[in-house]
Amino acid sequence: MAPPPSRPLRIGTRGSPLALAQARMVADALFAAHGWDEAAVEIVPITTTGDVIKDRPLAEYGGKALWTKELDRCLAEGRTDLSVHSMKDVETIRPAALLIAAMLPRADTRDRLIGAETLDSLPEGARVGTSSPRRTAQLLARRPDLRCVPIRGNVQTRLAKVESGEFDATLLAAAGLARLGIKAGTPLDLLPAPAQAAIGVEIRAEDSGLRETLAAIDHRPTHACVSAEREFLLKLGGDCHSAVAAEARHSGDEIWLEAEILMPDGSEVQRLQMDLYGEDCAFPGDVARILLDRASPALRAMFAP
Repeated sequence: MAPPPSRPLRIGTRGSPLALAQARMVADALFAAHGWDEAAVEIVPITTTGDVIKDRPLAEYGGKALWTKELDRCLAEGRTDLSVHSMKDVETIRPAALLIAAMLPRADTRDRLIGAETLDSLPEGARVGTSSPRRTAQLLARRPDLRCVPIRGNVQTRLAKVESGEFDATLLAAAGLARLGIKAGTPLDLLPAPAQAAIGVEIRAEDSGLRETLAAIDHRPTHACVSAEREFLLKLGGDCHSAVAAEARHSGDEIWLEAEILMPDGSEVQRLQMDLYGEDCAFPGDVARILLDRASPALRAMFAP
């Protein structure tokens, strides 16, 4: 157990209901691990560019960096002591001065379908709200007739858009719904985005004392699996328009990585599962290389390792 800080630890987070809930989860984990009281932390909401742009797909304006750059700036300038992230929204290449020091235990990695019981039950030509290239490609691979239409807004806004009939359905992360206490939708068997359902805590790399404090809440199996997925994504290349899915699973001393890359219209899907560091003696970069070798020239062109 670490002694309480001399002043409250300032936790930087986006201001959405989900982001605030995740920041509270980190605070609660610190309280439980170190016996601190509420006065030991302060949650600092920060408006990001991704929160400001609400009417267009973020892939058109820089992708994941729109969720992190304001948080990074506050952390680097010492206005906050740590940042809490949804790890799927964090770029694979991070500033050298920052460090992902801990991850909480991962939640349900699946997507949930909102508005219908199954994909097959959606009517022909149904409007499905999603701004994710990954979800769009996966849906079209199964139902080419669907019309995937960009949708923005927080979880509550997206649920309301389906309820009002603006969209026939949408997909939301099961973890986000659970963290907000919302029971809705049907789980799907789609492979998730890399790092989906993982909460990460980032600090200044030079802050060794805080790194030791956070070690007490770091869930090592989650950290190892998410790191493997992020390394796969880094080696694969691509950008915020690329359709990529990956999930690593921890089993004993081994990590299994299942991954797929897709054409944007779902017309081609390359999928692979390998045992990392174990029987297959593979590494995340090997999975990326094999998938690209198997891909058609058109699909390979979507990535730039």
